[in-house]
Amino acid sequence: MKNTYLLIFIFLFGCSNSEFESLPIGSSETEYLNIIDFPNNQKPKNIVFVVGDGTGINQIALSRIVKGGPDHKLAIDQLPINGISLTHPYGNLITDSAAAATAWATGKKTKNKYLSIDQEKNILKTLPEMLYEKGYISGIVATSSITHATPAAFFAHIDSRYKEKEIANQFLNSPINIGLGGGVEFFDIEKASKSHVLLDRKELLDLDFRSDKKILGLFDEDGIVRSEEKPTQRQMTAFALKHLSKDIDVCTGFFLMTEGSQIDWAAHDNNAKKMLIEFDDFDNTVKDLINFVTKDKNTLLIITADHETGGLQIMKQKNKNVLIKWGTGSHTGTPVGVYAYGPGAHKFSDLMDNTDIHYKILDLIGYDNLNESICELYQ
Repeated sequence: MKNTYLLIFIFLFGCSNSEFESLPIGSSETEYLNIIDFPNNQKPKNIVFVVGDGTGINQIALSRIVKGGPDHKLAIDQLPINGISLTHPYGNLITDSAAAATAWATGKKTKNKYLSIDQEKNILKTLPEMLYEKGYISGIVATSSITHATPAAFFAHIDSRYKEKEIANQFLNSPINIGLGGGVEFFDIEKASKSHVLLDRKELLDLDFRSDKKILGLFDEDGIVRSEEKPTQRQMTAFALKHLSKDIDVCTGFFLMTEGSQIDWAAHDNNAKKMLIEFDDFDNTVKDLINFVTKDKNTLLIITADHETGGLQIMKQKNKNVLIKWGTGSHTGTPVGVYAYGPGAHKFSDLMDNTDIHYKILDLIGYDNLNESICELYQ
């Protein structure tokens, strides 16, 4: 009997996913950014919406500790407004990226795997579709394929996130003016070349393109494999931002969604080192966007996550290392952070549902009072 109890004890407490991973505590100096105040009554002209897929508060905390210690300030740490978002989808406690992004894009809850349709498969109009009718132009950036769940929710309407060839077809007929990411295998390239300027090499992001045709950058067969030859989220976002903001005075404004997709993939694999590399690219993107907002003064920056992935726990310090533990290889229902900077940022300082973000954006730009028009850039 004693041996039986011992075996039970070992099973419950010794064979769980409880092995600690040790990572060095960093010592880098903080790079402080110029953060300015915005009056609460100022309306934003442009919206930049940044997604750290799978990025919970502990993913950010670990990145901070490993880069410069617990008192270090990442770029995301310097955003003046912080809130919390619930993430659950329709009929479930745990969301996937499709349902979460649908909540942002449409303001409606839906089932996991569904993209911008409701639980009864009725089409839900997305932010880029709504803004197109009011004279906006839009861009999508992702380190996954641009037909993957999060980016796809902003332009596709389909009952399975995995129908990526159909999602690619819908992209070509969508109002998205600039799309950058992976996903060559899902597109009819000959068809795409008739409606879009096609980019397939990182070097092309250094060029300026005319604003008389839509732009589609596809830099890998599926998700972008990180290498010196492939563009980063930071580089793709810089290109999209430069082109969307160029000549923007002839439009009502622009909307840009940029996602660090593979933070989530690394967390699914419980691969902390890979996650930290992906998050570093993400935070550098955030740094550039903060600097843009400070200079531009008309753009609202919003940063959040679709869900937390991995159940990451920061357990304790051992000498000059931090010990961590993963709780799962899946998504969790843990609420995630919301961070904002720019005109209207103060509206994101509360506890909110993920659908609320959609309506806050529309309210802040004064959507109902905008005139109907179509911007001719990148058409």
